[in-house]
Amino acid sequence: MVTVPELAEGDRLTVDGVDLRVRVSARRRRFALTIEPDATVTLHVPDGRPAPDAEEFVRAHRTWLVTKRAIRERTRPVNPAKRLVEGEVFRYLGRTYRLTVADDVPSAGRVRLVAGRLVMSRRAAADPARGREALVDWYSRVGYAWSVGRLQPWAARMSAAEPALEVRDLGGRWGTYEPGTGDRGVGLMCLGWPLFQLPMRLVDYVIAHELAHVRIPGHRGDFWRLLRRALPEYVACRAELDELGRRLWMGEIWWGG
Repeated sequence: MVTVPELAEGDRLTVDGVDLRVRVSARRRRFALTIEPDATVTLHVPDGRPAPDAEEFVRAHRTWLVTKRAIRERTRPVNPAKRLVEGEVFRYLGRTYRLTVADDVPSAGRVRLVAGRLVMSRRAAADPARGREALVDWYSRVGYAWSVGRLQPWAARMSAAEPALEVRDLGGRWGTYEPGTGDRGVGLMCLGWPLFQLPMRLVDYVIAHELAHVRIPGHRGDFWRLLRRALPEYVACRAELDELGRRLWMGEIWWGG
């Protein structure tokens, strides 16, 4: 009798030309497939199941797999890398600004917006990590200053308490809201710094979205009804954010030496 080996965590499986990464779980009772953001495929496997069973499952769901993978390929992030060189293009609130690399930059080497140009010190431009840090700091500072002025009107429109605000790196998220505990009062809204490359209406959408969470946790029907009352065009904004957001600069620096 031939013993068929069981699939193990981390195995790779190829079924009809499709490469799959295997994840095994003792708590799982059925096979499942997920399409990852980079369009790779993960096969979730119950503990103790052999490869032939998994292959049969994948083949039975091939149409679903091919369709969903094609959608993911079309919508996968295509975030560009930036070069810290004279004339490189950066966006702020939907407008385009070119980078100027200067020898004399005051204010502790911080990036500044001067006469329609983003000005960075030559020292920062020569160091990818330092240059990225300076740009993220600039987006965080100007994004915070702009958002503070938008928060109160939106909070009033939505009859929501105004939370504390931070702008920082949130990974791939545009915004978060954490309810208040202890001395935090009404809570904390965080906005991701890349958000401020987008047009103002889309930043407003994210602010309104997170403010809705001040009143309603989760994304139930009453959450979307509140958001619709404050921002009737929220569906179009959400679709535009999905499309433009995957093309934004997320902080990668191209360094050619």
